[in-house]
Amino acid sequence: MANTGFGQEGVSPYLPIAEHGLIGDLHSAALVGTNGTIDWYCCPRFDSPSVFASILDANRGGSFELAADVPTRTRQFYFPDTNVLITRFFASDGVAEIQDFMPITDDPGAAAPHRLIRRVICVRGSLPFTARVAPRFGYGAEPHSAELQGNTALFRSESLSLALTATAPLECDGLDARSRFKLLEGESAVFALDPIRDDVIPRACPQAEAEDQFETTVRFWRNWLAASRYHGRWREMVHRSALVLKLLTYAPTGAIVAAPTTSLPEQIGGERNWDYRFVWVRDAAFCVYAMLRLGFTEEAEAFMGFLSERGIMRGGGSEGPLQIMYGIDGRNELPERELPHLEGYLRSAPVRVGNAATGQLQLDIYGALIDSVYLYDKWGQPISSDRWDELGLLVDWLCDHWDQPDDGVWETRGGRRNFVYSRLMCWVAIERAIRMANRRGLPADLPRWRQSRDAIYRQIMQRGWSPDRGAFVQHLDDHVLDASVLMMPMAKFISPTDPKWLATLDALTTDLVSDSLVYRYDPEASPDGLRGAEGTFSICSFWYVEALARAGRLEEARLAFEKMLTYANHVGLYAEEIGLTGEQLGNFPQAFTHLSLISAAFNLDRALG
Repeated sequence: MANTGFGQEGVSPYLPIAEHGLIGDLHSAALVGTNGTIDWYCCPRFDSPSVFASILDANRGGSFELAADVPTRTRQFYFPDTNVLITRFFASDGVAEIQDFMPITDDPGAAAPHRLIRRVICVRGSLPFTARVAPRFGYGAEPHSAELQGNTALFRSESLSLALTATAPLECDGLDARSRFKLLEGESAVFALDPIRDDVIPRACPQAEAEDQFETTVRFWRNWLAASRYHGRWREMVHRSALVLKLLTYAPTGAIVAAPTTSLPEQIGGERNWDYRFVWVRDAAFCVYAMLRLGFTEEAEAFMGFLSERGIMRGGGSEGPLQIMYGIDGRNELPERELPHLEGYLRSAPVRVGNAATGQLQLDIYGALIDSVYLYDKWGQPISSDRWDELGLLVDWLCDHWDQPDDGVWETRGGRRNFVYSRLMCWVAIERAIRMANRRGLPADLPRWRQSRDAIYRQIMQRGWSPDRGAFVQHLDDHVLDASVLMMPMAKFISPTDPKWLATLDALTTDLVSDSLVYRYDPEASPDGLRGAEGTFSICSFWYVEALARAGRLEEARLAFEKMLTYANHVGLYAEEIGLTGEQLGNFPQAFTHLSLISAAFNLDRALG
């Protein structure tokens, strides 16, 4: 009988994507389901092969199950102002909770312990618990063994070995470790999972040490968040988004990943499944903008260091000085392959690791990057002379190469086109560089830069505007709409009350907006080289809010924003897209969505006064 992705009595073994919280230590991250199961964890880095991946294959992926052994209701929340996740179990005989966290020291850039702690506490009555720790190394393809040494379970594979210590009794069957225990009110049990380095078995994690690491981790997150300068109407959602963006940073290099997962589908059963555990120049640059808006300058400084120390701004690939994405260590080779032994989330195959889009030409990344450098120079620290020289070379290259087809911001695989958004962001790149040169008196070929900037502007106004549609469109000399042009007023290319812009906003509202949700484009009108449909794109929905606010349509903007907040999951997290019935789709959580929420909230707050 074929595997349908459903277990007994038609119950799916896959939780909805939204039924998860995220924990991490600025090196890697794990998804914890509302049922108490960790079904995604890569160790020791974001881009390492998975140890637990049952979210991509319930049978072969591996998981860390921990739950009450009686019927319960569960609720999940974050310990206030932290990334420590609490999952509560409510049963007829008692109430208990699991505290999940990955300890962080006061120097998160230092060598991390890569420890994962799960502390179970009975807060009322009594409850029995059961645990099953079933790692499956190398995306479920690498064999391993398991044995008990005292009360430590050792899992060994060729590439990675882990040690599970517990204050509860453990059993082992050669592959997995199990535990059954009962807690009375006030009692607790601790499970700690550590990598084994140099064959040195990690020491146990007793109750007192778990409490100390809990307090240290809580203190780290609260001290970090205290630097926020946002005190507006949506403080809780904005701060949760900031905490998510911080979780997606890789402390050793300053890199920022687009999402901590791979291959969560944009359409259930479809092929739009990609690996997002890398540094997209665009996404990371937009993150820098959002962090600077809130007053966090260290993350911006670390990302600038990532670009400079790894020679990224001095690159010289076949498609230009910048690639669209890099590894978290700055590597530029990210070969894409499929993992046919994994069935995919709800049988959404293929599961992919690596990303073949590295070879794409996306000219908009220059605008995103140079805009973030401009803002860092303005709100953070003045950039160095060496960095200005690097930036000048990028602008000089762009002056020679902006007028060509590219693959576009949405990474379509349908061939290169003359995307209006790409032209817009080329204009941003040159315009921001001119501003910096003028403000600081920096050397630049300003006549040439101004000539290119003005040529781009005229081309967009003449060929990016469709008189037939009464709107700015996706490609030059075309009539198809694209939500990316919502960036036009935000990038200060056009006045937010310009008649052409207001007509565009009305056309987008009619064609691409569904309630408050915004589609990127219509794949039937503009084929993107992929089969299947997709959900609405959440960053576009928040851009739409901001465009309405800047156009003075504050009631509409506020209502659209409040509606978007209802699509967050129970702990305030968003994936990349939202499906027809409000379900989260795509990799989770997604930096793009959270950074755009911050920007929309900030600007809507300011407009409302």
